Amino acid sequence: MLVFVLLKFILQYALVNSTYELHRDEFLHLDQGNHLAWGFLSVPPVTSIISKIIYFLGNTLFWIRFFPALFGALTLIFVWKAVEELKGNLFSLILAATAILFSVLLRLNILYQPNSLDVLCWTAFYFIFLKYINSADSKWLYAGALIFALGFLNKYNIIFLLVGLFPALLLTPQRSIFLKPSFYISTLLTLLLIAPNLWWQYKHHFPVYHHLKELTDTQLINVSRVGFLKEQVIYFLGSLFVLFAAFYALVFYAPFKKYRVFFWSFCITLMVFIALKAKGYYAIGLYPIYLAFGSAYLGELLKRGSTKVNNLRFACVLLPFLFFIPMYHTAFPNKTPAYILAHQATYRALGLLRWEDGKDHLLPQDFADMLGWKELANKVDLAFSRLPKGEHTLVLCDNYGQAGAINYYKKTKEVTAVSFNADYLHWINLDKKYVHLIRVKNYREVKEELKETSPFFADTFVADSVTNPYAREYGTTVFIFRNTHIDINERIKREINENEIRD
Repeated sequence: MLVFVLLKFILQYALVNSTYELHRDEFLHLDQGNHLAWGFLSVPPVTSIISKIIYFLGNTLFWIRFFPALFGALTLIFVWKAVEELKGNLFSLILAATAILFSVLLRLNILYQPNSLDVLCWTAFYFIFLKYINSADSKWLYAGALIFALGFLNKYNIIFLLVGLFPALLLTPQRSIFLKPSFYISTLLTLLLIAPNLWWQYKHHFPVYHHLKELTDTQLINVSRVGFLKEQVIYFLGSLFVLFAAFYALVFYAPFKKYRVFFWSFCITLMVFIALKAKGYYAIGLYPIYLAFGSAYLGELLKRGSTKVNNLRFACVLLPFLFFIPMYHTAFPNKTPAYILAHQATYRALGLLRWEDGKDHLLPQDFADMLGWKELANKVDLAFSRLPKGEHTLVLCDNYGQAGAINYYKKTKEVTAVSFNADYLHWINLDKKYVHLIRVKNYREVKEELKETSPFFADTFVADSVTNPYAREYGTTVFIFRNTHIDINERIKREINENEIRD
């Protein structure tokens, strides 16, 4: 197990080419560590706490990459322990670890986002439920309450675990759990643990609802159910046979009869995701525990014996690695933009160039979101140096990626970028009296920005723009507006109020 864990950490660091920077979402999550709260517009509070830990550790790339790699390694360990709980042999353990290692988790665990911890919490919860089925010990219900609360405070997506599990319980003898007082005590414990976030949501008029509505209107509208199912196949392509073995065993293998609730839970959760036109990666947390079931069953089916059986065992372990090889060349940011441009046909055929707007672009969206940020921050620093010293300059960006990247890479301490987008809407310091404005604007709205904002300032300059053609922020322009004729602070207050009403 330790060998697989070590290999997991090595691969997570090795699969990112030095050309790439952090992802736009990572900048937002890191900045949340500077504004600790019980909730945010886009995510619950756990990520911000981890960001604070990263800050104290030095806020370096190593530590930013470390935590998603750690969560991936812990997911592997829980799967290993689940196989042991199912009485799997050494072959089963190695097969499960290989299937987990060479899967979509390598891609997921590259980025510092709530998704890695989300998958870990799903896997840990299922493992704990497995322990409860085998022991009927109430302590596992309390452990499950803790894990679910952690998952909820990390990413609301884990709610869908219960959406699938509770109806599945009613379909099996495991429904007896609803008659146990410990079930309701553990449920109360969960509610107590997540109550501060629920209270925060209530005080802020449930921004999670508005965030989901915006997500549905702007992104999920471009998600097809067929595309969702295709992604499910790709995520664990090299170990599909292990998953199929799991589903077969849960239905027909007598020793697994008491675990049949897992089969129905999977089916119901997946159908709910399909019905809601969810993004494919929302369902990744479903699969790791089923790799444990499938591996344990195949270990029993392929007990050591004839040469033919031994060769088949070897092929089973080798298969996830063989399928990983083509993934290595396309699915990870380990190739330069020039390489991807030279192999456009391959990436397009796999659908990797399609962005959330439903159109094909030069690079995969996640890769384009990892370029141009240092350049932008450096040009904002340079623009700031052209203004009078002091704290009277507002750096206002179009989106959270721009603001977060500037705050992460900036060299000038006085620069603190904000935006009317995402959580930055509530992080604007109105105690300062602003006289000058550095505006970071999407290239499509350059003319409109000059027309609308210039009349309020004595001097206007177009300082520079992002020149990396592969960056999603290509063309993003930095404006300097010097010496205002109006009260900028009052204008900002009106903008904040308008954005809050719109939300």
